[in-house]
Amino acid sequence: MLTFASGPREGFVFAGINILPMKIICIGRNYAAHIAELNNERPEEPVIFTKPDTALLRHNDPFYYPEFSKDIHHEVELVLRISKEGKYIEEKFAHRYFDAIGLGIDFTARDLQNKAKAKGLPWDLAKGFNGAAPVSEFLPVSDFPDLKNIHFHLKVNGQTRQKGHTALMLFDFAYTLAYVSQFITLKTGDLIFTGTPEGVGPVQVGDQLTGFIEEKQMFDFKVQ
Repeated sequence: MLTFASGPREGFVFAGINILPMKIICIGRNYAAHIAELNNERPEEPVIFTKPDTALLRHNDPFYYPEFSKDIHHEVELVLRISKEGKYIEEKFAHRYFDAIGLGIDFTARDLQNKAKAKGLPWDLAKGFNGAAPVSEFLPVSDFPDLKNIHFHLKVNGQTRQKGHTALMLFDFAYTLAYVSQFITLKTGDLIFTGTPEGVGPVQVGDQLTGFIEEKQMFDFKVQ
């Protein structure tokens, strides 16, 4: 069983061993309305990018607005927690490789991203900076009778900004996990951010971000 561990470098406890998340893998452009709001091209296959483990932010710790950007956007997402190692996973067996679902924010320095995209350059820094991946605690997959019928939403200062539903994903959990595993071996403790719905927008110092899966509050933290 996986649980969170406390300490200066927090990770997961698996079989009594404290391990850090090996990888944070993110799926871009997985909701059609979000693709449209950013005027992006609809992908034929999942769009993959990664964040380093130093991006992980937990326990409702505050997000400190970085000095290198003036346009940080929130992107709320469901997050899968990988429970065992796998590669070349068949889609029909994908459910065996994750054991829990959480909620996270894919913070994006939109000004850095747009600058890099305009030059045809990678935009790792726009997605992977320190604290760019706040993640909640996790709920067992068994809590969800239908993985294609999960609602989630984000409130900023008490006002709903984003609403998502897994039925609207272009690529569902099983397809995404199977696809990623063809290229990248998944290991225990890896996290997969599964894409954001429409409604992304800027955050400001002083904002309070509260995220929900169904009606259960998953995180509540401040931008400082």
